[in-house]
Amino acid sequence: MTQQPSQPPAGPAQGKPRATFDDFTKLDIRVAKVLEVKDHPNADKLFCLTIDLGGERRQIIAGLRPYMPAEALLGRNIIVVTNLEPRKMRGLESNGMLLAASFGEGDNRKVVALTTGGDAPPGSPIS
Repeated sequence: MTQQPSQPPAGPAQGKPRATFDDFTKLDIRVAKVLEVKDHPNADKLFCLTIDLGGERRQIIAGLRPYMPAEALLGRNIIVVTNLEPRKMRGLESNGMLLAASFGEGDNRKVVALTTGGDAPPGSPIS
């Protein structure tokens, strides 16, 4: 019996354009340890996180307050895009982006921060 070649995916999820491999390699994605989590003083949906990227500390802002308590992030190894341009979010600068999965809609919407499945030192690259 001859095996048929697998079909390519129907198209990008959510209607976003396809990225090239070169586009992906431009991103610096790393493991970061969450050292501190505070409520953003000017936004009900944002946390201010202090993270360790392996000897470098940064602040990132994440819109996770409606979906999880601060304690769920504290001390965890999260996945962060580290080479985005800094962005002001309600008056405070974010120097990276926490990656998260989201699903459901309305009151049933859930957001889950991406974490490592095991121990990986802060700063470890994701590839």
